[in-house]
Amino acid sequence: MMPSADSRSSYKTLQKFSPDYAPCTITKYESERTGMSVVVVDREGPKVNGFFTLATEIHDDSGAPHTLEHLCFMGSKSYRYKGVLDKLATRAYSNTNAWTATDHTAYTLDTAGWEGFAQILPVYLEHVIVPTLTDAGCYTEVHHIDGTGNDAGVVYSEMQGVQNTQGELMDLRAKRLLYPETVGFRYETGGMMEQLRVLTADRIREFHRDMYQPKNLCLVIVGDVDHADLLRILDSFESTIIDDIPRPDAPFKRPWVESDPAQPLANSILETVEFPEEDETSGEITVSFFGPSCDDLLHATALNVLLVYLAGSSASILENTLVEKEQLASAVYYSVEVRPKMLIQFALSSVATERLHEVEKRFFEVLTDSTANQLDMTYLKDCIVRERRLIKNSVETSSTPFSEPIIYDFLFAKRDGSMLKADLSNLDEFDELVSWPEDKWRQLIQSWFLDAHHVTILGKPSVELSKKLKSDEEARIEAQRERLGPAGLERLEKKLADAKAENDRDIPKDLLAKFPVPGTQSIHFITTMTARSGAAKKLGHLDNKVQKLVDGDDTSSPLFIHFEHVQSNFAHVSLVIGTEAVPVALRPLLTIYLENMFTSPIERDGARLEFEQVVMELERDTVDYGIGSGSTLGNSEVLCMRLSVEVEKYALAIQWLKEIIWNGIFDLERIASTTVRLLADIPEAKRSGSSMLSAIEEMTDSAPASISRARSTLVNALYLKGVRYHLQNDPELIVQQLEEIRAALFQFSNFRAVVVANVEKLTNPLSSWKNFTAKLDTSKALKPLDKRLSRVSEAGLNPGKLAYVVPMSTIDSSFALSVAKGPSSLRDPRLPALMVALSYLDAVEGPMWVAVRGTGLAYGTSFTRHTDSGQISYNVYRSPNAFKAFQTGRSVLEDFVSGKTDFDRFALEGAISSIVLSIANSQATMASAASMSFIRQVVRELPDNWNDMVLESVRKVKVEEIRAVMEELLLPVLTAGTANLFVTCAPVMEGELMKGFQGMGFQPEVRPLAWFQDDYGMKVPEGEDMDEDEEASDLEEEDERYDSPLACSKTTFVYLLPPPLFFVVTTEAVE
Repeated sequence: MMPSADSRSSYKTLQKFSPDYAPCTITKYESERTGMSVVVVDREGPKVNGFFTLATEIHDDSGAPHTLEHLCFMGSKSYRYKGVLDKLATRAYSNTNAWTATDHTAYTLDTAGWEGFAQILPVYLEHVIVPTLTDAGCYTEVHHIDGTGNDAGVVYSEMQGVQNTQGELMDLRAKRLLYPETVGFRYETGGMMEQLRVLTADRIREFHRDMYQPKNLCLVIVGDVDHADLLRILDSFESTIIDDIPRPDAPFKRPWVESDPAQPLANSILETVEFPEEDETSGEITVSFFGPSCDDLLHATALNVLLVYLAGSSASILENTLVEKEQLASAVYYSVEVRPKMLIQFALSSVATERLHEVEKRFFEVLTDSTANQLDMTYLKDCIVRERRLIKNSVETSSTPFSEPIIYDFLFAKRDGSMLKADLSNLDEFDELVSWPEDKWRQLIQSWFLDAHHVTILGKPSVELSKKLKSDEEARIEAQRERLGPAGLERLEKKLADAKAENDRDIPKDLLAKFPVPGTQSIHFITTMTARSGAAKKLGHLDNKVQKLVDGDDTSSPLFIHFEHVQSNFAHVSLVIGTEAVPVALRPLLTIYLENMFTSPIERDGARLEFEQVVMELERDTVDYGIGSGSTLGNSEVLCMRLSVEVEKYALAIQWLKEIIWNGIFDLERIASTTVRLLADIPEAKRSGSSMLSAIEEMTDSAPASISRARSTLVNALYLKGVRYHLQNDPELIVQQLEEIRAALFQFSNFRAVVVANVEKLTNPLSSWKNFTAKLDTSKALKPLDKRLSRVSEAGLNPGKLAYVVPMSTIDSSFALSVAKGPSSLRDPRLPALMVALSYLDAVEGPMWVAVRGTGLAYGTSFTRHTDSGQISYNVYRSPNAFKAFQTGRSVLEDFVSGKTDFDRFALEGAISSIVLSIANSQATMASAASMSFIRQVVRELPDNWNDMVLESVRKVKVEEIRAVMEELLLPVLTAGTANLFVTCAPVMEGELMKGFQGMGFQPEVRPLAWFQDDYGMKVPEGEDMDEDEEASDLEEEDERYDSPLACSKTTFVYLLPPPLFFVVTTEAVE
């Protein structure tokens, strides 16, 4: 045992080492007094992140682990007030959260700087080890019946939203078949609704007593940590709780490690599980196997490599055969659950329902064929090398590297940290895998998959189950109301009010005052250095060492190139591409174009390179590649094409850009395969209440010109059918349109290149681009970046006229989103006050949290400021009654505006601290700091000291200014006549929600999802759509209630054929 950092501390150093592939040091301590473990990952940056992890095991579906996670935030021995932890954390540039997994519960502390982290740490740990766990807290947070007879509660609302989903139903059945009753992995630790309704506070307290002991707790801390201060704090903390915990030397059965192990399956099992869904066209398949022991690093690494080889890309065996060639599924995914005996699962998505059995059989045939034929050892070794490269990149780009393996080491390995050091010190296991012969890999496929018993679940959609769940829930609620009667409901209403009153006792001001707002000296922001070339120099001349390096290369190219210099072993090359030149009628076709961008054949030296070879070479040469929305760079209306490579391959990344862009071949087979796959994914995409809420808002508030709208699910649902029809009847039309998109996008005047790298390590930082621009017309001026605001619809620019309720059979809860006007410029003088107001309202244990989540009305609510579109939105997430949550949110605002509710000085300080944390979050790593620098300078055109200016401005905001923006900007977001309203809900909730929102002055219309779809003129001739009966029934089912889809603004596109094509674009708003 190594000596501790402080010989007077009870914490002894067990391990200390520096991985040879990561710029950090890992230290493990253990308390000789309580047995508590601490692992610190020292790394530079503005953030300190904590993961306070307990191994938790239970053998029922009560939900005790999950409910306990929630209740620990309700108060502790010394801080007996709900919300005090989060109010203190908010002031200390911190944010708290937690999650419950099957095998552990983790409490997170996310802080800017060590000083704030150190201040909150002992308070947080006391909430974990010595929480209050009151009956009142359990009643509001877990489950209760409100005065109307409906079930509610924060945890209940959360599980109500997931219990009957396709994924949850299939996963639960697989658990039941994989594990016997004596193994905890069998159970739903989140809690089943029927068991949450009867769960008692005593059962939760019992679980806490058994599991929440310091000897079963590991603190994983990542960031710039003061070790001496940390150990001092922990020693002091232990002294305060030693009398409240079981004797440290008392017998303790270590979860999982000393429990009954999972036994090998006696035989293979195949079962069908139905899930509620009105679209019965496609289902899902999962296949589960047991793998190697988690403490076998070599074979665990081999397993990850083998899974990449089998299903890691469109060139891999399973994906290439089942998805790309045979089109039996839209994707083949894999996952590995780290357990004493690792669990491997393959998932086949969007499989035609009538072919589920056939596809499951074909899955195993393809696996068998993979061993019967010669393995592609070149590709397999490329997979090994790339996996190693990905790990090295992830420790640079992740703000919390190593946290996950440290947690699993704590759960399942020796507590002395010896395996942790062996596993993380180096990547030598990859060197051994490279030397393995083909037979070794073939044997692993045989033993892990072909000879091993497995559990297969066929997920089958069912309209009947959807109807049954709705009718059963209606009957249960009605019976509950009858059983309770008016008097019983009145008693429950009073019980809830009493519980709320007990929970919501005011926190003494002097308690909050004991915790001052920390200084910002310990927040070490990452700095980058910018250099510019070509058109980028018009933004201003820079005088620094990196600019001199760049200027020392060939500077003749006018290409806009923005360099961000960081300490990294990798080069991240991005091309930001304007989209204005793409005809609006063709913008939905970007879905297919972008999907195939890196998975199409290319022409090289006069020869055709098939897409499988392209993918293999890309994976060999890169760490990451892709193309999509530019939202990560601050603009969702541009496209961003990116490649990340080792720094010595910088020129190769640019060469790949050129080949992919101009040498890509529009192969009809690839286009058809992608179209079929994307269409198959649509039913699954339509099952999410939250995603569809965003989709219907997008379809309404964005103009057809919007790239994000044109690529949305509700456009793809119709547009891709048109593409499929034309591929069968006039395929050259689609090819010609794709060529038109390429010509429109890839023009010199559309390009802004971004390079994030250690520029000192780049060979020829500028001249490497010469070949890229050689054949481009560089005479045209750079076009302005596309603006989101210019692509907002009339309904979005002038909200207040529309409200929709969309029943969905696939969900059991409700979601709401309202949108109103907001500032459209970051220089708007109201912005500082608005930032403080939003931070104040949305704080954990802030006004909205206490009023809505704290009373069980929803899992959460939030305001969002959309400066790029000039809007503000309010979101109610997963609620048993979204109207009540919405109404309560409005009442909170009204009380602040009227002066009925005063602003709390400590909470205002916390709101400003949260803004500091948000700035630190945005630049927590080298890569993210570089991205933010580009966004600030290029996308938003802001000065270098913008963050300092913002912080100075928000600190000067007065209460009167906050109240003014609440009245002028936020209250309209929750008001009929000034906000557009969107709701998705379980069908059983439709009537009550309609009535509630009508009472607030909204005039909601009930619409099906299909009503919001838009084909952008890519129509299928009548009678030719193989899915038209399904679509028609979706609209006709409620024929008397639904008007024609033309009742809202739609875009009509007329195609004049034969080629050349001309597009007549007309926009018609029908009242």
